[in-house]
Parts: sequence; C-alpha cells; structure tokens
Amino acid sequence: MRTGTTYTRHFDLETRQHELLGMDLGEGVSRRTLVLGLVLYLVWTGGLLLVIGLPTQVTFTFYFLPPLLTAIFGTQRSGRNDRRWNITYWALTIRYLTVGHRPVICGGRRAATRSEWIPIGVRWGRKGDVFRRESARLRHEDEYTGPLEITAGPPVVLAARPRLYGPDAVGRARGLGNGKSGKRAGKTG
Repeated sequence: MRTGTTYTRHFDLETRQHELLGMDLGEGVSRRTLVLGLVLYLVWTGGLLLVIGLPTQVTFTFYFLPPLLTAIFGTQRSGRNDRRWNITYWALTIRYLTVGHRPVICGGRRAATRSEWIPIGVRWGRKGDVFRRESARLRHEDEYTGPLEITAGPPVVLAARPRLYGPDAVGRARGLGNGKSGKRAGKTG
C-alpha cells in the first residue's frame, strides 16, 4: 500500500519586515502579523477614541494591550490545524456560540427548518449556565429530567446483502449471452 505525505506546511515561506521607519527589527516581524496588528490598533483605538476619548496614564494600557496580545497570540499557528492561525479558530468559535450554523440536509437540496438547528443551550453547554436566571438546582433538574425534543425522523434500517457477480452473469445482463447470441455472434467474415 502506498502512503502519501503533504509537504505544503514545510514550504510555507513568509515575508518578514526587518526595518520599520528607520528602526532595525532584528530578525524581522512577519508582515502578516504586522498588518493584522496595524488593523487591530486602528479599529480598537478608533472605537475607544469615539466612545471614551483620549487615553490617560491609567487607560493607556487598555488602549495598547488588547490589540498587541491579539496580534501576537492570534497569528501563531494553531495546534489543531497547522495551516490556520489561532485567530481563525477564535472567530469560528465565537460565530458558532453566537449564531450557530445552519445544517446542510440532503446536500443542500432542502433548507433546514428552525427546529433542526442546534439550540443555543446545547451550543453553550455549561458555559451558558452563568447567564441563565434560574437557580442552580432548577438548572440541574432541567438537564436530567427535562423532556427530549425529537428533531429528526425515525432511523432508517438498512438490510443490505452483498452479492458477487461473475463475468458470465455480467455478460448475460448486458445481453451478450453465452457467446452464441448477441452482437458478436452474428458476425461473419
């Protein structure tokens, strides 16, 4: 048996910025990280300037640190998939927890009804318990004794029986017969 290996991760060459505005950056910073950090700083500080105003000595850390940490840790390779950054997984997780996803049914031939979507309580799991207003006792009772919501039809029972057909059966099925009838038998020189 042959096995294949993917080498695309090994050939990932990223450009680096070694000098910025006359300052030497040593081995250089990844340009993707630099661009993402610049965009994060513009959006973050722009929003804070509109909402709060100019930073003071106390609030400067709040203006400066979140985009820096997001740019540094977000552009590192993910442990789950070497081709993706951590910020991609963070964005997908936030989207799943807030919006969910629309199930694909029959390859997209039929749109999913709202009852077939994954409910927000199931998506959040234990993380969402903080936001629920009931007491802890009622929450645990609801988990174990609550009614089950059936969102799909009954299971389909498959009773497949494999069969092996030889060349003679395939020939009869195609109409070639046992060699005397069919298209080839009537040929004369």
